[in-house]
Amino acid sequence: QVQLVESGGGLVQPGGSLSLSCAASGSIFSINAMAWYRQAPGKQRELVAAITSGDSTNYTDSVKGRFTISRDSAKKTVYLQMNSLKPEDTAVYYCNGVGIRTYWGYVADYWGQGTQVTVSS
Repeated sequence: QVQLVESGGGLVQPGGSLSLSCAASGSIFSINAMAWYRQAPGKQRELVAAITSGDSTNYTDSVKGRFTISRDSAKKTVYLQMNSLKPEDTAVYYCNGVGIRTYWGYVADYWGQGTQVTVSS
């Protein structure tokens, strides 16, 4: 059983910072990539940032220069450092594990339960 558990969401004022983390657990042999998505009320879920096993990263244009994705392979954890937050960053943020292979050879994508980020004065 593979689980992704996010933490670190909350309420922050515009211009502030928050750090999210997502820890993967279970019988994991390898992880191809991990990503953060977000979904604001009434909007579709969108990719925010992603990082591969080779540490290649990509970001949606609206967060470039403000958000940084990183990972700790040993801890099977991915982080999202969010700086200069704006009200439009308000959303539920979801962690996504791409191509997670278990010790039994099963490969699948997994999602965390989501964590709320609210940017408001």
